[in-house]
Amino acid sequence: MKPAALSVPALMAHAVNTPDGLLQAPRADAGNVSAQLTEVGASIKALREDVMPKAEEALKLAAKGEKLTDELKASIDKVLGDFNAASANHQKLEGKLEALETSNLDLAQAIAGAGTGGKSGRVSAGRELVDSDAFKAYSAAGAQGNFKFDPKAAITSVAGSGGGLSWTERDTTPVNIARRQLFIRGLLNVVPTAAKAVDYSKQVLRTNNAAMTAEGAALPESTYGWEQAQASVKKIGHHINVSEEAMRDSTQLAGEIDGELSYGTDLAEEAQILSGDGTGQNLSGLITEATAFAAAAGLPNTDRIERLRLAILQVTLADYAADGIVLNPTDWAAIELMRETSTGAFLFGVPGTAAAPALWRLPV
Repeated sequence: MKPAALSVPALMAHAVNTPDGLLQAPRADAGNVSAQLTEVGASIKALREDVMPKAEEALKLAAKGEKLTDELKASIDKVLGDFNAASANHQKLEGKLEALETSNLDLAQAIAGAGTGGKSGRVSAGRELVDSDAFKAYSAAGAQGNFKFDPKAAITSVAGSGGGLSWTERDTTPVNIARRQLFIRGLLNVVPTAAKAVDYSKQVLRTNNAAMTAEGAALPESTYGWEQAQASVKKIGHHINVSEEAMRDSTQLAGEIDGELSYGTDLAEEAQILSGDGTGQNLSGLITEATAFAAAAGLPNTDRIERLRLAILQVTLADYAADGIVLNPTDWAAIELMRETSTGAFLFGVPGTAAAPALWRLPV
């Protein structure tokens, strides 16, 4: 190893201060956490002393068949909430203190192993400098000028050298395949059922003959009709084969599988809600049930924006009210990229402006 010209004061400071510097932060943190634990413990004790009389009062009222007053119930709920929060914080601080104490112990053992010149410990650079003949001669000469110090060669006789104590890190969060954002179900009213089928009535006839009628004359007759209909409940599901040993060995694996299975089911459900063809075990989707688009005569129909406005008009003319627009992301991107012919400016404003997707006053 090449000789090195070293700053003596700096190395001496390093030799003297390194152990305290390594331990100072963890020790200070441990002290702070310990103080917080004491404070939280006192709070828990006070809350326990506060809730016990109220709980006894509540038990007495219950034994008499009387209802709790709103004031007493609210007071008990508040104290219990504070008690649970303080208990959770206490457990968290205990875990943090244990981790810090372990860190302190590891650091202390590491420094003790480094030693200060003992036979079995690793000698620090500062101690090696102070014990060197060159430094002793330099000090005896009045610490004037500079001197050269030759550190001992690194230990290379052990297989792997320091690599045996170097470990790779592991991130426990997997990098999963991207998932599509699902929102079609959220646009509909969903009512749970435990039945295999749901019967309902569907109006099929409305002949409205209401008219102005002379005094004494017979009123015109209108006709209405309903018929019974039935919607069968469909099943959507899938499974994965995994051994019991694998599930027991990794709780995270169980969570990942649950998430993937749930997402797969939701994805299939969204496709059925939107475009199921109604045959066999398929739902009858929104697109399948919708009336085919028919542009109103005499109105412009040359681009996506105009066609969407005509579709809203068709809904209105059918006596319904449109409350949203569902588009393929590519179609929406094409609309947002449309420009004015004369200026070249985007029709939907400055791209950097934050705005919720909307068209013709309806959310997209």
